[in-house]
Amino acid sequence: MSQPPPPPPPNQPPPGGFGAPQDPPPGGFGAPQDPPPGGFGAPQDPPPGGFGAPQDPPPGGFGAPQPPQGPGYGYPQQAPPPGPPAHPGYGYPGQQPAQPPGSPYGYGYPQQPQTYPMQPQVPQGGGRKPNSQVVIIVAAVAAIALIIGGGVWYASSSKDDSKNNSSGTSGGTGGKGGSGGDKTTGSTGKEKVPANTTSKVLFRVPAPAVPAETSVSTVGSWLTDKVYAKSGDAEINGYDPDSGAKVWTVKLPGPVCTASRHTTDAGRTAIVYEPAMPTKAKPSHGCSEVSALDLAAGKLLWTKTVKSGDQKIGLDNVTTSANTVAVGSTSGGAAFDISTGKALWAPKPTDSCYDAGYGGGDKLVAVRKCGEYGSTRQLHIQTIDPTSGKVISEYKMSPGIEYASVVSTDPLVVAADVGDSAGDGSGISDFFSIDNKTGQLRTRISAPGKTYAAKCDGITRIEGCAKLVVGNDRLYIPTEQHNGGQSGQINEIVAFDLGTGKQTGQRADAGDGYDISPLRMDGGNLLAYKSPPYDKGGQIVSIDGTSFKETKLLENPAAEAVRDAETSMLPDYAEILYSKGHLYMSAIYAHKPYSSSEKEYLAIAFGTQ
Repeated sequence: MSQPPPPPPPNQPPPGGFGAPQDPPPGGFGAPQDPPPGGFGAPQDPPPGGFGAPQDPPPGGFGAPQPPQGPGYGYPQQAPPPGPPAHPGYGYPGQQPAQPPGSPYGYGYPQQPQTYPMQPQVPQGGGRKPNSQVVIIVAAVAAIALIIGGGVWYASSSKDDSKNNSSGTSGGTGGKGGSGGDKTTGSTGKEKVPANTTSKVLFRVPAPAVPAETSVSTVGSWLTDKVYAKSGDAEINGYDPDSGAKVWTVKLPGPVCTASRHTTDAGRTAIVYEPAMPTKAKPSHGCSEVSALDLAAGKLLWTKTVKSGDQKIGLDNVTTSANTVAVGSTSGGAAFDISTGKALWAPKPTDSCYDAGYGGGDKLVAVRKCGEYGSTRQLHIQTIDPTSGKVISEYKMSPGIEYASVVSTDPLVVAADVGDSAGDGSGISDFFSIDNKTGQLRTRISAPGKTYAAKCDGITRIEGCAKLVVGNDRLYIPTEQHNGGQSGQINEIVAFDLGTGKQTGQRADAGDGYDISPLRMDGGNLLAYKSPPYDKGGQIVSIDGTSFKETKLLENPAAEAVRDAETSMLPDYAEILYSKGHLYMSAIYAHKPYSSSEKEYLAIAFGTQ
């Protein structure tokens, strides 16, 4: 008896393609755009009713103890139905993709209207001090792992994002920024072209068994010379990068909620997880536990919780910068030494401002929300010292912008959906390029959701951006798919100058039937992933930072079973890591297969031959 076909994997277009056929804008997609009259940031009339229309505050007001948040960070605690997120394709008005628990992407939250950006702000000093009202509780954690030899990152140059080969769903830093940034060239790339770019499957990691009609968060993946590490069901496993043999396991008391995408040079990172496994009676125990993870040794270094009063704070996001672990939530944030777990600083929960979250990597940036309910709320983007919490520079965004995502910390770029104008649930209408040293706005880049395919979730996960990269003092983002080519749909990556806000004229075409997304910087080169058409495998390409010439580094097999596994882990809802001819693709949640004959994978690894 024949089986019905399984539902399409995430990110596949509905019948008929991505919406009705659209004609490209004049000059083609990615053509240089003129700014609106008066330029970006010209004063405009405020909307009727003014900014900051009264809203109902949360119970107890800001700073009051909040109920623990589950792995969905404020999403309803009932588990979503099994299966990939519903994703009808970008540009569909009002459509929002369903989100699994722990998903780093959440779109479509209502946001406040806003009409013009604030002028550059004078940097403010001050800092965050340890606070007696925020109680840091240390829980002893036994090392549960096999010990392996020291891991070494693939690269340590601050201009090469390969050291941030973790949770590869968004771009990292490339060339330095500030007042201008270094204009590096493609000759600085470290990834070499293999003698044979055709890849083979190195190994597959089966998805963990989960009950029907439930999903399990499995967010978090990291890559070193010695180990490929991936979150599973209430555990993290380290695998041999070539064979997939399991080299260590770290057991956790509950599911992973979120994970830092950055690591230290010593191969340490951080995770947030629940203190117990979900049950029918209590589907979430709150994302209250934060731990530092040693990827070389395969063990937790320490575990802590943060309390407001006598209640644990549900932690929405976690990041690392230098030797600091920073966690944030709507109840405030805290910071710890990644080696020892020592509390470094904590914002005051009684302040009218609170740290919603942090962006890490080369620098540490706080997204701080200020203002009382009943008054105009405002986001402060602060570059802070990782050890002391002292504010180095600050940029105040326009009142009414409720959420922002940190795309890159050096050069500093944040994304926001201004006035909820993106219209496609991407969380992005504009990018703000900010000088780290002075806090001044360098430029503002308009990126309409109907034209560009990057996405961010500044609501709960400050670093929850995908399909965009910052490097060479430029912002690289893909266009939406549009008419063109024999298959009918194509897209390309375009570049914006972070000093001028204008397009550079560089563009990298996906090719007929492919969909191209930026992954990370490789020195001055841009690495990108090409999602495959129905009859081919995906590709990794290197794009020269100067000429934008594409060089193929890897091409996956076209066999149907392999392609099915690959296309279930596309950039919108998966983690993709590439280094030295190795490609790792992994799911951010696990669910029960649709049928007994279907195979579900947690991760799949490819390597050139």
